[in-house]
Amino acid sequence: MRFRAVLLLSVAIGASGAAQSGAHWDYYGKTGPLGWGHLDPAYRLCSQGKEQSPIDIRGAKLNKALQPIEFHYLSASVELENTGNTVRINVRPGSYILADGVRYDLEQFHFHHPGEEAVNGKLTDMDAHLVHKSADGKLAVVAIRLSQDAGDPNATLAALWPHLPSTAGTTEKVSDMINPGGLLPADRGYWTYMGSLTAPPCTEGVRWFIFEQPVSISRTQLRAFAMLYRINSRPLQDRNGRRIEANE
Repeated sequence: MRFRAVLLLSVAIGASGAAQSGAHWDYYGKTGPLGWGHLDPAYRLCSQGKEQSPIDIRGAKLNKALQPIEFHYLSASVELENTGNTVRINVRPGSYILADGVRYDLEQFHFHHPGEEAVNGKLTDMDAHLVHKSADGKLAVVAIRLSQDAGDPNATLAALWPHLPSTAGTTEKVSDMINPGGLLPADRGYWTYMGSLTAPPCTEGVRWFIFEQPVSISRTQLRAFAMLYRINSRPLQDRNGRRIEANE
């Protein structure tokens, strides 16, 4: 389920499913990924950037100095929004992660079909991008790969899926307590690299954390999302010599 991700940057919540503020873009035809960089001067990095995402994760180097990510997520009601590019989950303030001693507050999370991150050339059925922002405006995205072959159904997805808004521009509220931590895999080993938003304006300087262990999504859930977004993921981008590191 490749959701059109747009991480949060002032007026645009970029690579994780945000509202569009520039020229219209899409995942098909002339307004699709190959044309993004020519649609608006603000999107130039989509075609000219050297640290674009997503990439194929392979050849990662073990870095024993990398610490586990600390997750401090709160349970609260959420709002699901169909942005026209993805389904974004708007969360209440207060949830955050600590990565390399830096606090990043959770802004929102969203989904892509199929998954955007590849591992040794292979994509998963979908992925979830949890978008975070530090006090000084730096972005960090935690990517969770979703697969039909990953074991028991995920309870958090099961709680969200009945509320998927079917029409662009509409929202659905979930009054039940939802904790984004319920999406996390049991094994928190991850790969990390520096990249970009995966949707216009394709802003660079984004820290990516991609969990090695996939999380389960059911065939029914996958089909439900695919009915909304047959494809909402960006093709893989050139690595351009970037280093990919793995923690223990």
